Amino acid sequence: MLIKILLLCVFFAIMICIGIYCRKHATDVNGFVLGGRSVGPWLTAFAYGTSYFSAVIFIGYAGQFGWKYGIASTWIGIGNALIGSLLAWVILGRRTRIMTQHLDSATMPEFFGARFDSKALKVGASVIIFIFLIPYTASLYNGLSRLFGMAFNIDYTLCIIIMAVLTGIYVIAGGYMATAINDFIQGIIMLFGIVAVIAAVLMSKGGFMEALNGLASVEDPAVSTTPGAFNSFFGPDPLNLMGVVILTSLGTWGLPQMVQKFYAIESEKSIHKGTIISTVFALIVAGGCYFLGGFGRLFSDQINIEADGFDAIIPTMLSNLPDALVGLVVLLVLSASMSTLSSLVMASSSTLTIDFLKDNFIKNMSEKTQVLVIRILIVVFIAISVVIAVIQYRSAVTFIAQLMGVSWGALAGAFLAPLLYGLYWKGTTKIACWCSYIWGAGLMILNLLFRDSFPMILQSPINAGAFAMLAGLIIVPVVSWLTPKPDRQMVENCFAWYEEQVTVPAKFALAGEEKKEE
Repeated sequence: MLIKILLLCVFFAIMICIGIYCRKHATDVNGFVLGGRSVGPWLTAFAYGTSYFSAVIFIGYAGQFGWKYGIASTWIGIGNALIGSLLAWVILGRRTRIMTQHLDSATMPEFFGARFDSKALKVGASVIIFIFLIPYTASLYNGLSRLFGMAFNIDYTLCIIIMAVLTGIYVIAGGYMATAINDFIQGIIMLFGIVAVIAAVLMSKGGFMEALNGLASVEDPAVSTTPGAFNSFFGPDPLNLMGVVILTSLGTWGLPQMVQKFYAIESEKSIHKGTIISTVFALIVAGGCYFLGGFGRLFSDQINIEADGFDAIIPTMLSNLPDALVGLVVLLVLSASMSTLSSLVMASSSTLTIDFLKDNFIKNMSEKTQVLVIRILIVVFIAISVVIAVIQYRSAVTFIAQLMGVSWGALAGAFLAPLLYGLYWKGTTKIACWCSYIWGAGLMILNLLFRDSFPMILQSPINAGAFAMLAGLIIVPVVSWLTPKPDRQMVENCFAWYEEQVTVPAKFALAGEEKKEE
């Protein structure tokens, strides 16, 4: 217990010191929200990765989907790395960074407002973000409750208050730069932690091959009648597994707290490096989490799924590890959750201030006032999410994965298509954006309220969220073709950055090439 407490104290002390150190970067909106757009590749890549993976992944998703799909759940982590990280950086990274700077936008709603010349679009996006980031934040606390209960016997309410207060301190003090540096440290803990935990858990079952053989002998007629389904390549339910891969991988393309990382990156060179670093990080952390969860059924004699739920699987797998490793696991999940929490509160509070309150309710808001309001809203947002998390925990409303599925589905379903088409296609219209907003958020609200009325495959918020995103990619171009074209001069101005002449080193472009005569 002493080792665990000492590790936590050192961890918290470092986080707070970094927040205080970074105050000098948080004097204006650009510095507080984007770190002055001067964040290097390592910090940006780790900030992206640690915001991506939290206690929701490690405790909720890894346990639930590892139980349902066995070792095939590793495909979710591979999808997260290749689609959610590699392709996201390649397709969105550079264009998002350059166009948002050209349009002088610091948040996703501000980008929509400037790109489509619509103040209403900006306000609508800010409302959707504020509403749907709250259940996601509440799910972070829920994941921690299981782990801290196992490791420390601490009351859940006390646990989330401590985490919320400490995260609030360093985010309020140092803004985005403090968040990025802390994310880097927390990311290193996550990398070492997941490798150590996987090795320890597999050794407790006789090693990898022995554990795999044990998984092959597991039978569950309610899931599959095929022998060895849980150690097979695609698992017992490939279709629903694909829905999880789509939601958790493609979903990052439309999440404001993820896309905003591209706003702050320093240079073209940093984008190339960040792409590689982020992908490797995701492959190890996400792939490791789901790979570990895939062996959950080997511990079925210690778990009562009906009574304890899927969220108890991973804590049970870790409960017999040595104290030093349990302490490392606590730091791993705490790091993952605090990094994601800091990203969520930064995205929500900055959006509410810049896109909703500024100019609409508070006229001529100065830079100093904006930073102050953002800091106040960080406190408010954390407090609301803590209250909801406590109520949700005590009334056992839903599982972690369902909370996250609703949040991700609504946000990505609403924003992914307008963002992607807005960056690449001049013909995208503001009406198409509104249709995507209403479709994504509306579908997930209906799924939450009238789930039993949905077709069987869409009753899961995971599948409903994946469907919302994919359908949005069709809705936006179809509506854009059917509605009046946007103002040509406005659109040309948005894409003017693409025609600007720049000088780059020879390693990025060949010099002295002449056109060959036909």
